[in-house]
Formats: sequence, structure tokens, C-alpha cells
Amino acid sequence: MRAVVQRVKESRVDVEGVSVGAIREGLLVFLGVGATDSDKDCEYLSRKIAHLRIFSDDKGLMNRSVIDTGGGVLVVSQFTLWADCRKGRRPSFGGAAKAETARILYQRFIECLAAEGLRPETGRFQEDMEVHIVNDGPVTILLDSTGGF
Repeated sequence: MRAVVQRVKESRVDVEGVSVGAIREGLLVFLGVGATDSDKDCEYLSRKIAHLRIFSDDKGLMNRSVIDTGGGVLVVSQFTLWADCRKGRRPSFGGAAKAETARILYQRFIECLAAEGLRPETGRFQEDMEVHIVNDGPVTILLDSTGGF
């Protein structure tokens, strides 16, 4: 399971001009589910993200998590995180999970974030989405449940 985590001042997802998920200060998580991912990947990555200390404390050090700040989390499915561009010019997505499996694990990941005490907002799985981001920092972190990053 792969994630691009961005610290944001605000973010929202629109589908066909209608906002379907939005947060103020917090984390925007682009989540890609791989073909070999399981519940364990959901549990590991959700725990890592919930407790990732990338918000500033009183001394300006990255020492607080989204839980500590009471921030929001917006999760957007993005199978393109599994793009393999090593050959040719067109990405291959052979490493991404099939849609049925990815949908189940995407929902499981959201449940795991909720179990950490967060109330995640979401985009819509397999929809064409417009993601609006006001990045804070910018702070962008790449995570992989297999330790690939």
C-alpha cells in the first residue's frame, strides 16, 4: 500500500462540481492499493499516518501528529501511485490491486484511521475527482507499507 501524505491548511474533493469531502488543517492522503496488499497493510499505514509527527510544536519543531492537533484527514484513492514507468512512455499499472479488492482495502484503511480516533473524510472511489489543496509548508511524505520508501 502506498500513500502520498500532504500537510494541508485545507483540502476538498469535488465530483461533478459538488464537494464530497473537505477538511481544514490536517492531512490529505492519496492512497494506492497494491495487488498483494492486505488488512495488515491498512493497519500499519493508518497507524503510521495517524501518529506521524509532521506538525509544529510551540518551538517550531515537527513534533505533533494530526491526532495531537485535532486536524482532519481527507483520503483520496489513487491507483496511479502504482504506475511503473521503467519501460517506454506509457505507465503500466500491473502492480495495482483490481478494483474490487482495492475498494475493500480502501474502506478498511478508512476504518483503521477511525479506530485511531480520527474522522476521515473521503473522495469517491473510481470517480473522476478534482482535488483542491492548500499545502502547508509544503510538507509531502511518501509512505509504503512494505518499506519501499
